[in-house]
Amino acid sequence: MFTKHVLEDSIPRFGKLGWVITKSKIKQTLKDPKWKGFTRFGQPTAMSLMDEGHILRVVFEVEDDIIRVITAHIARRGTYESTKEN
Repeated sequence: MFTKHVLEDSIPRFGKLGWVITKSKIKQTLKDPKWKGFTRFGQPTAMSLMDEGHILRVVFEVEDDIIRVITAHIARRGTYESTKEN
């Protein structure tokens, strides 16, 4: 499940910035993340590599086995991902 924020703000904003990020790409990141982590508020994150300098970071929550994507954003490498791969 995707929040209105992801569908109406994040994904369109990616396109305006030249990034092609689809719901499928976000789902793939959740299914097979290169890195995992948590926000400063304790929400789980999944991350995948976009290019040599950028990652896609997806913030989500799980309730009753339902994954709800809260937000997604592009970040520079080294900002969030750990040095260890999954």
